[in-house]
Amino acid sequence: MTEPSSELCGVPDSFQRLWTPHRMVYVEGDKPKDETGCPFCLSPTKRDEDGLIVARGEHAFVVMNLFPYSPGHLLVCPYRHVSGYVDATAGETREMAELTQRAIAVLTEVSQPAGFNIGMNQGTVAGAGIAAHLHQHVVPRWLGDTNFMPIIGQTRALPQLLGDARERLAGAWTDMA
Repeated sequence: MTEPSSELCGVPDSFQRLWTPHRMVYVEGDKPKDETGCPFCLSPTKRDEDGLIVARGEHAFVVMNLFPYSPGHLLVCPYRHVSGYVDATAGETREMAELTQRAIAVLTEVSQPAGFNIGMNQGTVAGAGIAAHLHQHVVPRWLGDTNFMPIIGQTRALPQLLGDARERLAGAWTDMA
């Protein structure tokens, strides 16, 4: 007979658990369909420290990912609320590419990763957590930086706070100018 999971809460078993209830905001949260409540529209209206902005350009900006895959996971976003890459202007796509190159250089200087994952997920079905606002991921990677936890436990262990990572990256961004 199978017991409902609600009856198993707190019952000792052979599993170790790392609880991350803060992620439920992301999992269950309403995804913005327009700029109202869009984190990529709201972030640039705040002070850089409060909005976790690393760098600003004319058409686009670089921001820390609130739900990072690895330490230093950055997002490059146009200021304009646009969902599709094909809908971005030439100025937006050019600056997003330039900011992505700069993000790689800064992350390399600050964190010495062994490689990067760079990409966009277009549409919810493709994995975009916020499909309504175009954004490109710049994810630093290290040899052995993944283990069983993301695959089996749907959990990532991150050794650095977002604010601390933003401070280091923003400082290096300015220093490398």
